[in-house]
Amino acid sequence: MNDSSHLRFRRVLDHMDVHLDGDLSLETLARVAAWSPFHFHRRFSALTGMTVHRYVQLSRFKRAAWQAAFRPDASMTTIALDAGYESPDAFTRAFRQRLGQSPSAFREAPDWRVWATAWRELDEVRRFHMPAGHRLDEVRIVDVSPVRVACLPHVGDPARIGESVRRFIAWRRATGLSPSRSATWNVLHDDPETTPPERYRLDICASCDVVEANDAGIVAATIEGGRCAVLRHTGSDALLGDAIRFLYADWLTASDEEPRDAPLFLQRVAFFPDVPEHEAVTDIYLPLGRASSPA
Repeated sequence: MNDSSHLRFRRVLDHMDVHLDGDLSLETLARVAAWSPFHFHRRFSALTGMTVHRYVQLSRFKRAAWQAAFRPDASMTTIALDAGYESPDAFTRAFRQRLGQSPSAFREAPDWRVWATAWRELDEVRRFHMPAGHRLDEVRIVDVSPVRVACLPHVGDPARIGESVRRFIAWRRATGLSPSRSATWNVLHDDPETTPPERYRLDICASCDVVEANDAGIVAATIEGGRCAVLRHTGSDALLGDAIRFLYADWLTASDEEPRDAPLFLQRVAFFPDVPEHEAVTDIYLPLGRASSPA
């Protein structure tokens, strides 16, 4: 695909993300792409391996499923109707078909292993057609002050991170420590691609000075400060690994910097499904050693 065609196609995918509640008919999307409906539909199917209708349906369903999983105060009826389903029953059938459970059963006892692979089709399309394309000059070097946090360590299969996220969300709601009041962080102790699942660790954190005793497994911790390279990733978590690889493979190679013996950490600035997926914002912090003295 040439650059012009790629930009037109990327524009269509961005438009879908922003207008999931609007008119996403074949004719409307073809106008966004500046192709005729006939050729746009064939082009879209050839590039993504699915029809336009299927992509729209899956995108709406993914947002709805994330709301059902991680927004416990959201009404299932409202979620279903916002996703374009005619009734909660229709949404339940779609949910059961893709995730093997009804929405209410999932809220009670989620099957996270099914969840971990449920979005593979969409994620592959995004990785191929919506790459982040980071540049060296996007990386900043900053001095970070230590951050006192409430921390929930997730130890075990990365496929079950959603379980820990839900527990952390419930604790935040109970304590009134909402994301609007307290920054959200992840500390990446391990690489899921190279670490055995049973040994994988990721910390889910929120800025907090004092952590009261609790039954949720939340403990007080500190994210180490110091010099860090910071790269802002805007888009799906499906592309987050690519952004991290850019920091290690491209930026470190081009710079005179060395990573410090401290884990990579993230600040979650804007969250999907609260914002369209391509507008989710994550700042990636790579701890660095001391700057070398000039010769």
